[in-house]
Amino acid sequence: MFEERGSKTYLCSMIDDPIINKPSALSFDNTEVAFSHMSDPVLKKAYWLFKVINVNFLVKIGPPMTNFAMKIGLPITGIIRNTIFSHFCGGETIKDCESTINNLAKYRVGTILDYSVEGENSEKAFVETAHEVISTINRATKDQKVPFSVFKVTGVGRFELLEKIQKEEKLTEKEEKEWERVKTRVENICHAAYQAGIPVMIDAEESWIQDTIDYLAIDMMQKYNRIDPIVYNTYQLYRHDRLAFLKKNVQDGQKGQYAVGAKLVRGAYMEKERKRALEMGYESPIQPNKEASDRDYDDAVKFCMDNLKAVAFVAGTHNENSCMKLVNMMREQGIESKNPSVYFSQLLGMSDNLSFNLSNAGFNVTKYVPYGPVKAVLPYLFRRAQENTAIAGQMGRELGLIIKELKRRK
Repeated sequence: MFEERGSKTYLCSMIDDPIINKPSALSFDNTEVAFSHMSDPVLKKAYWLFKVINVNFLVKIGPPMTNFAMKIGLPITGIIRNTIFSHFCGGETIKDCESTINNLAKYRVGTILDYSVEGENSEKAFVETAHEVISTINRATKDQKVPFSVFKVTGVGRFELLEKIQKEEKLTEKEEKEWERVKTRVENICHAAYQAGIPVMIDAEESWIQDTIDYLAIDMMQKYNRIDPIVYNTYQLYRHDRLAFLKKNVQDGQKGQYAVGAKLVRGAYMEKERKRALEMGYESPIQPNKEASDRDYDDAVKFCMDNLKAVAFVAGTHNENSCMKLVNMMREQGIESKNPSVYFSQLLGMSDNLSFNLSNAGFNVTKYVPYGPVKAVLPYLFRRAQENTAIAGQMGRELGLIIKELKRRK
């Protein structure tokens, strides 16, 4: 459907003269490649950070302790900025992120600037966030080091309003106007992405507002994905209904003559989703076990690979098996590693053994680079730490690879 990319430059090779010039055999245990972007002091700092994060108890008590310390005026912001913030975030502003963007690009890894301010709930904040997202699109224009942009609908609209719309409850006249403003902000972001030729991903959120988000995402795809896949929706495969939903979206796109952009993830709200379903007495949307999530995730990747004329996708995963399965599928099907319809993506500061080894082997790779004021980004950082400690073995694996590389450097 979209083999011809029109006049837009679309996700080409990262840079002409990377530091690592010759792709090597792919191994996710190659720590020399995985941490080549880190100096010895930075790697040692990462070691101590992951030692702390690996202690689940500290991760659980960290958020309330930090919030308390900030409320009583303890000078804790500087400590956070120099530890967890500096490892997992690019900075407080887009300009602050430039060194991270350039460092990643040296190793053929692209940047997705992610304005990660959470918990704001005013019209002023929603307008500011929409403007900031458009600024990330402007920053990405004509710079292949920043191949995508991203935003959350709750960053530009009130959560309770999205929930009320999903419940199909009647809106007040004031809420109707509020909803129109939300749609306008989403439209403005996607239109800016379309004009710049920069794909924009709409993040997935809680199931009780996700239908509203899907409605907005699909509406934007119908408008802006006629030539290139500009708007991407996010599919959380830890939900048991998302594989079927993805297939239906692609089928609808083929009928409607527009491409589907898909970011495939496992998911980020499992504990919250299960707890709410139990408390409110409805069937949980979450898969019964990890094996089911893994199966649907890999099936979603295979489905996208089998339909590359109709869908472009980003495999957002920290799972080594899923990454290797996709690599093998591409090789078996004769799909070029730099095919612009297939990207891998991980979070900054996480799973560098995947990101940098994949990029060194010639595949398209991006890192989510969160940024924003330290205090405003704290909810994001705490949520990420808690999510990753909940994944069996994730922190231990990260720590083990860092220890291996420290020993190798000695």
